[in-house]
Amino acid sequence: MKKGTGQLFLQTGSLIAGFMVWVIISSLMPFIKEDIHLTSTEIAWATAVPVILGSLLRVPIGYWTNKYGARTLFSLCFIVLLIPIVILSYSSSLWMLITGGLLLGIGGAVFSVGVTSLPKYYGKTKHGFINGIYGAGNIGTAITSFLAPVLASMYGWRNTVKFYLILVLLFAILNFLLGDKRERKISLSLSDQLKEVYKNPKLWVLSLFYFVTFGSFVAFTIYLPSFLVNQFELDKVDAGIRTAGFITLATMFRPVGGWLGDKINPFLILMAVFFSLTFAGFLLAFSPSLPIYSFGCLLVAFFAGLGNGAIFKLVPLYFSKQAGIVNGFVSAMGGLGGFFPPLILTLFFNWTGHYAIGFMSLSEFSLASLVIVIWLFYQGKLDLSRKIVNHAIDGICITDMNGTIQNVNPAFSRITGYELKEVIGKTPSVLQSGEHDINFYQTMWENLLTNGYWEGFIWNKRKNNEIFKEWLTITAIRDDAGEIQNYVGMFYEVKELSEDNQIYTRNPQL
Repeated sequence: MKKGTGQLFLQTGSLIAGFMVWVIISSLMPFIKEDIHLTSTEIAWATAVPVILGSLLRVPIGYWTNKYGARTLFSLCFIVLLIPIVILSYSSSLWMLITGGLLLGIGGAVFSVGVTSLPKYYGKTKHGFINGIYGAGNIGTAITSFLAPVLASMYGWRNTVKFYLILVLLFAILNFLLGDKRERKISLSLSDQLKEVYKNPKLWVLSLFYFVTFGSFVAFTIYLPSFLVNQFELDKVDAGIRTAGFITLATMFRPVGGWLGDKINPFLILMAVFFSLTFAGFLLAFSPSLPIYSFGCLLVAFFAGLGNGAIFKLVPLYFSKQAGIVNGFVSAMGGLGGFFPPLILTLFFNWTGHYAIGFMSLSEFSLASLVIVIWLFYQGKLDLSRKIVNHAIDGICITDMNGTIQNVNPAFSRITGYELKEVIGKTPSVLQSGEHDINFYQTMWENLLTNGYWEGFIWNKRKNNEIFKEWLTITAIRDDAGEIQNYVGMFYEVKELSEDNQIYTRNPQL
């Protein structure tokens, strides 16, 4: 078995275990509140608190993974997780739940380990799919959502929590024994990496996208068990099974989103994701019946899963040298995206008696993200056009309809000697050599106006007054109404007729 494949299995299994621990409180809350008296607001805080540390720690853990390796980070995190599990199993008050829940967040923070470590073992064309498979480790939340209520019904919720001691101890040992001791390390300082990325707008855009997609996944995961019991009066085990179904669907489509991101433009996927999340949030806002509410939740699960996979295709694409810190930051924002919604939903329900405003927030955030995705998609096309122009070996000159120069590319400057600032606002006559009479230029313009293009040989003059021969093609660019808006001239310097094939060729010095 290749080293990368072995680490993929081990780290994905570790993520499953971490996420199983991360959602213990929310999965068992219907049982906990029967033993510890809690108000609806206190329940919201107790279930949301594990997300705090699980989010904030993702940034340093992503950095430490690059510095020390996944083996060390996973092993240490699982050892530390023993502490909150013990605290929770003996909890008798809200503050013990919050204290244990805060440390329990480490189970969610380990997400940064794999998305930083695993891409080191694979080429860029597989990063989306590999991170998608690893991200499918959030199936651990589904396992706990389904299994914990069943075990609690049989053995009590405190004993159910203690069962997780065996799980985390097992994975601490597995990572220590099977983790890659020779993983490639990156030792750039945290401050230097932050300075390189925090001014990049793509960091904040990707953070917003993950805030919505993973945030909605986490929010529904921790809130659904109590919400289904309180709002629709479902049985606690039934609510757990439905929550597990939501998580499973979102998890299944995460690697699909990563795989699609490897095959097509990830922004196209995100357009579909945020359009659908906008509709789903709108649907859920109107207090629907259980079947319609279930359909809305399934929409969220399906498209949030796709979005989660596609986003982590973009991170190593834009930040190959700072993937650790950026993975940590983006995933931290996603975790925080799951912290606020339960509190907001509870707050607005206490104020208004319904959840409409809270669910509309999901719709509005998704709509804003959709607008940004569309803008980035077309901005990317413009960037590509600029790169093509700037890297072309032919000189390119763009004028307005009156022949005034608007832009030139580096090849134009290399051939003529004129920089952009020296010719912008002037006309191409600055290059005239005097070798052609007025009839030549009149014929050129007649062809441009009649046929929309002109091409041929022309003698022009460089900035240093040296005369050279070029092959020039001028094309008229028209708008949708057929009116000429610009002219684009493309040219290259030619040498004399080739003795072998009697055709003109580019100057070999260019």
